[in-house]
Amino acid sequence: MAERHHEQRRDGPFRESGQAILRRPVNAPPLPTSRASTRSAYEMPVRIVTADERLSAQNNKTSVAIFGPAGVGKTSLIRALPPDRTVCLDLEAGMKSVQDWPGPSIPVRSFADFRDLAVLIGGPDPAADPNAWYSAQHHQHARGVYGGSGMEEFLASKEIVFVDSITDLTRQVMAYARQQPEAFSERTGKPDVRGAYGLLGREVIQGLKHLQHAPGKTVIFVGVLEKVTDEFNVTIWQPQMEGSKAGRELPGIVDQVMSLQLFSRDAEGGYVLDEKASERRLVCRAGNPYGLPAKDRSGRLDLTEPPDLAALLAKINTPQARAA
Repeated sequence: MAERHHEQRRDGPFRESGQAILRRPVNAPPLPTSRASTRSAYEMPVRIVTADERLSAQNNKTSVAIFGPAGVGKTSLIRALPPDRTVCLDLEAGMKSVQDWPGPSIPVRSFADFRDLAVLIGGPDPAADPNAWYSAQHHQHARGVYGGSGMEEFLASKEIVFVDSITDLTRQVMAYARQQPEAFSERTGKPDVRGAYGLLGREVIQGLKHLQHAPGKTVIFVGVLEKVTDEFNVTIWQPQMEGSKAGRELPGIVDQVMSLQLFSRDAEGGYVLDEKASERRLVCRAGNPYGLPAKDRSGRLDLTEPPDLAALLAKINTPQARAA
């Protein structure tokens, strides 16, 4: 059996026997040693949330996944968002189309960087094992990495996080997963594709859930939508991602799923899916006649909506608004 050696980085965790162990920053406070003490140190006991509190939190945050074909203008949706309250996590170096948008962006070139930013945005997960990613210890590690840069304060000041794109996120995670011990057979030491894909699915879902739970943050994920035709000549539209786990579970994580597509009009003025047309619409409801991925947990959106994210968020978060 191939031996595993400790792998250590100056700025990150080291691994032993496949388990991620985080190295604490210098001068970090001592960590509690039991699950009970972890809870008392980092979180309040369970409590009752009043209707007013629940409605307030609901009106101040929404999680959205938007998919569209390449070139349809997914990134340009950010133009409708307030630049002073929005930050773009740019994973695909695709800001050229919105270079005149006055809001800030953060280039993210590795999954390690994305994970540190996610824990700074969402804070520590009180349910995480003390040595796991997104734990209080990981949060302290990320604070140490960005200490003195103003990054933590900057992220705290932004109410909307625009992640462009979830497709590239899965590619970054796959590059990371292929280098981890889980991606190699313990018996032969050779690459194990199943192990890599299993780790890919777990890491992507954990990262998306952590951002979705970020207090007071509206998180918008955009990704590529691809058309797939099977051997029976049946065509379906599906999110383009590495692996299948993230694509299957994403609709259960976010509040809203939408598909950005091109439409023309029929004789009665109705919308007809037309890849050669120029009018863009967001398809917002499940079971739509276009066969596009969509879900409206709010129940306030029409079958299709104009591609104006600011107007959509206002409609979703206004209790009086109901879809026709």
